[in-house]
Order: sequence, then structure tokens, then C-alpha cells
Amino acid sequence: MRYFVHIGYKGTKYFGWQRQPDKLSVQEVLENSLSRIFKQNIIIYGCGRTDAGVHASQYFFHMDIEKVWNFDLFFRLNRILPDDIALFDIIPMEAQAHARFDAIQRVYDFFIHTYKDPFLSDSSSLYLRQSFDLRQMKKAVALLPQYEDYRAFCKSPDKNEHTICHVSAANLYTNSNGDRIRFRISSNRFLGRMIRIIARKLIEIGDGNLSVDEFESHLISKNIPSKILPAHPQGLFLSKVTYPYLDLEPKAKFWGTVEESYWEEV
Repeated sequence: MRYFVHIGYKGTKYFGWQRQPDKLSVQEVLENSLSRIFKQNIIIYGCGRTDAGVHASQYFFHMDIEKVWNFDLFFRLNRILPDDIALFDIIPMEAQAHARFDAIQRVYDFFIHTYKDPFLSDSSSLYLRQSFDLRQMKKAVALLPQYEDYRAFCKSPDKNEHTICHVSAANLYTNSNGDRIRFRISSNRFLGRMIRIIARKLIEIGDGNLSVDEFESHLISKNIPSKILPAHPQGLFLSKVTYPYLDLEPKAKFWGTVEESYWEEV
């Protein structure tokens, strides 16, 4: 039987979702925990990769378990998982359902704070500034759904079959003081480092070091910028994953999104 498992995780101490040698990953922790419970090797397949230090307030993976278990898997797995990984739902699915390939939309949030705050250091990216030019940043964000080829904003574009991403929405928010910023983007897929690279370009625009026209020129020409630096990872959250047959509201609550009224659209 195939199951989709709905989780959330804080990625601070992990080298991303995907299992890799000699580095702790979220996938490794989950596979080891499940294998321990079922007393057999359990392999799981995630809905996508996240970079080291990146978080997921909603994430899905699927697993195949042949025998029906006669214990409370939800309780047992949550009990042995570390505090920075939480299990929310276990959902029986049709055998062909795939956590990665069936996803039709992913939503990411990128958070920035402009003042030093020890309680934000793991969940928002610090860029010490007096202020950003939010209106210019907003103009650049508004361009994103108008383009489909994001080759210019990919760390290694030639590793992909193509660099087309159907961005359905992109928005910029701030708090009443203007010292916290939230960039939200929705698309059917994302390329390697794409959101963090875009976020870094938005910061450059906010600083006055890059014009909106220069930003758009990369989208038009598809030429990779001479400097392609990503923004800090800890501000990035995978916030929602949607399937044609499954659309659950995120259950994880992280600072800054508990009260949506906190954020005002720029």
C-alpha cells in the first residue's frame, strides 16, 4: 500500500532534504526512524529537494508498506523523531501516486529582517539596512509571472532538461515598521537555488545596486548574470505543496505567518 506522509521540518541543522553521504539530511532521519519502527528497510520519496538550512512548513513524501500495521504509527513516529521534524498526517493513496512528480504547485516564502534579532536568526535572513526601496522591489516581483524561462536565475541550468517554470503568483509583503519583508512565489516547479537567487536580486534592487530594467533583461535574454549569488538559506520556507487529488492546509505555524494580518502587501 502506498501512503503519503505530511510533515514539516526546521532545516537549520540539516544539509537539505535528500540523503547524502557523511551529511545529516531530513530524509535520512525519517528513513532510519521508519526502518526502526517497522524493523525493515524503508525507502521514502520526497516531493522535492531543499537546500541546507532551508525549512518546510509543509512537505510530503510517499512510502510503500506491504503489511497493515497494528499500532499507532502517528504517535510512535512523532515520539522518536527529533523536535525539528513533525508528522501531521498519514494518507493512504493509490499505488501510482507520486509525491514529487504529481505535484502541480509549490509555494515558497522567503523572509528578511533588517535588524538584529536572536529569535529570528534561524527562520529569517538578516540583511542590516536602514531601509529598502520596497516599491522598486515590488515592480521586479510583479514581472515574475510574466515570464516562463528562468535559466538566468538557476545555479546550474544545464543540469535540467529545461528551465521553464510556470510562476502563477509572486507577491511582496512587509510589516507595519517596514523592517521585515516577505517574498512569496508560487510555481509548478523551481530550479536549483532559483528562489534564493531571485531574492538576492531583489535585495540588490532594494539597495539601489540593480535596476528593475536590468533585472528584467535577464528574464528576457536568459543570460546568466556575471554574479549569481543566492540569498541566505535560513529565510526560505517551502510553505505549501498541492496535488490534483490532495490539497491540505499547512499545519505548521512559524513566526510571522501565524497572524496573516501582520503582513501588508507592498
